[in-house]
Amino acid sequence: QVQLVESGGGLAQPGGSLRLSCTAPGFTLDYYAIAWIRQAPGKEREGVSCISSRDGSTDYADSVKGRFTISRDNAKNTVYLQMNSLKPEDTAVYFCAAALLCGGSSREDYDYWGQGTQVTVSS
Repeated sequence: QVQLVESGGGLAQPGGSLRLSCTAPGFTLDYYAIAWIRQAPGKEREGVSCISSRDGSTDYADSVKGRFTISRDNAKNTVYLQMNSLKPEDTAVYFCAAALLCGGSSREDYDYWGQGTQVTVSS
């Protein structure tokens, strides 16, 4: 069974940075669009960003535009989410998910998911 693996979460101060990574041991991500989706306690799941497999085009939620950058390194079979200028409202569990095309933020929009990594932004 395919399992995506996230890493890089942790505690950051407001204004700080973190870089999340998503990989899939034994499974090639090259042909899949990869999304980062987050869920904060008591809130609905939110699509943060997505990168396509075909041309590397990217999409961002308005709440993170200009602060977060998604990228992929197919040689390393890894997708990254660089998060700068972090705010307390970015606190959430961040999941990466794979599908043929970028979609919404629901579980059924993606074929494969990771277990999530916690990001906490606090002073």
